[in-house]
Amino acid sequence: MMEKGSIRVCFHTLDQDFSEVVGRALGEGFEVNLDKTFNTDALGRWKKECDCVLLDLRALPEGAEIGSAQEDLEKFRRTDFPPPIIVLLGQDDAVLTRRLVEAGAYDVLAGPPNILELRLVLCRAHRLHQVEMELHHLRSQEAPAATLDGLVGSCESMQEIFTLARKVAPCDVNVLITGETGTGKSMLGRAMHRLSPRSAGPYVAFSCANLPEHLVEDELFGHEKGAFTGALTLRRGRFEAADGGTLFLDEVGDLPLGLQAKLLRVLHDRTFERLGSNTPLTVNVRLICATHCNLEEMVGLGEFREDLYYRLNVIQLHLPPLREREGGIIVLAHHLLQQISQEFGRRVNRFSRLAIEAVDEYAWPGNVRELENVIRRAVVLAEGSTIEVRHLPPKWRGGSEPSQATRSYDEELRDFKRRLLIRTLQKCNGNKAEAARVLGLARGYLHRLIHDLKIQSEETSPPASAAPPTVPNIVM
Repeated sequence: MMEKGSIRVCFHTLDQDFSEVVGRALGEGFEVNLDKTFNTDALGRWKKECDCVLLDLRALPEGAEIGSAQEDLEKFRRTDFPPPIIVLLGQDDAVLTRRLVEAGAYDVLAGPPNILELRLVLCRAHRLHQVEMELHHLRSQEAPAATLDGLVGSCESMQEIFTLARKVAPCDVNVLITGETGTGKSMLGRAMHRLSPRSAGPYVAFSCANLPEHLVEDELFGHEKGAFTGALTLRRGRFEAADGGTLFLDEVGDLPLGLQAKLLRVLHDRTFERLGSNTPLTVNVRLICATHCNLEEMVGLGEFREDLYYRLNVIQLHLPPLREREGGIIVLAHHLLQQISQEFGRRVNRFSRLAIEAVDEYAWPGNVRELENVIRRAVVLAEGSTIEVRHLPPKWRGGSEPSQATRSYDEELRDFKRRLLIRTLQKCNGNKAEAARVLGLARGYLHRLIHDLKIQSEETSPPASAAPPTVPNIVM
């Protein structure tokens, strides 16, 4: 009986004993079924019954040709969302490997398969296939919960944020959006304005980051003619411009203490005066603020007013960094690729296997903004319809950019193993026993791998989270 969560593998081979050996070696998490036929009927059956396919071409039957298998792979590739096929060859053949990958094979392994390598390839192929299916549902709008007015988030944490944002948007309350730089806070603020009853009114955005106090005050509240040297005309500030709509204040944690009291007054009685005036002005504005800082910690240090903090923090939405959005990086990368290709008038519509694996493994310190910039660069550099590893920043490969021709398969595999082990250990908080269980490896073998791949303990520490401590409000 198949275990819940197991990957179903259809193994096309004429060697039944070999199939049984591979099935036992793969162990927990895989269900291997022997399939001796490889034709059009088999391709249709695989789509229904398999998560991955192992195609053994090491010993073809008498009269059979590789070319026939290649043609069948090409037919299979042209169907909708076929399961990934991993081909086994008797010996390393670069020309044949390229032909099979171009025909639609996910990967090609030469010689007797290394079981650890085979497990990694099957898990990766299965995961990417699931993401492709999820992306299809997003594009066909069968999963509206995974999108919010142009924002895409397929992981559970992002869908929870979208659900809460839809509930909060129609209510005229202040919202505080937190998260690292580049996570999409301004996009979420604009989305909430568009979903609110104020959507017909103005949406005004202003960043308080690294500006002197007098300039921030002038930008927010405006000034009268002659209020100071150079004030030749009356100037209306952002609060007046946003009257009847929404004001989005980015990096509100940088707001000078002197202006925090004035902002508190506007929130309390909705009135303020322009610089150089004693006449109070009344505005009807909904305030949405964003920050990458921990405001509660700043309150404790005396750097942010406590009363203002609680005024702003009626509802708090925390956007997780891209590295914590499990499975969401690949979906978002495909979504951005489609948008950017259309924007540039290019027909770049897919990532190569190595390129999407590199995208998925990278830590993304710059979050969504960095991902968007990387894809823009890749679309510009791409010669055809596919983004290759060489189109991605060279720093992802240790600061150099070797050509694909000079980088051996063993080097690519070693880098892939190293990235996978580091990421798994980070998710397991450095617990090697737990990491060994997740990967299905013996603990002794895991220790040898860590030593052979020269993985340092500091590399396996979990990334620091920028999420602020929870407060007694509705907090994500």
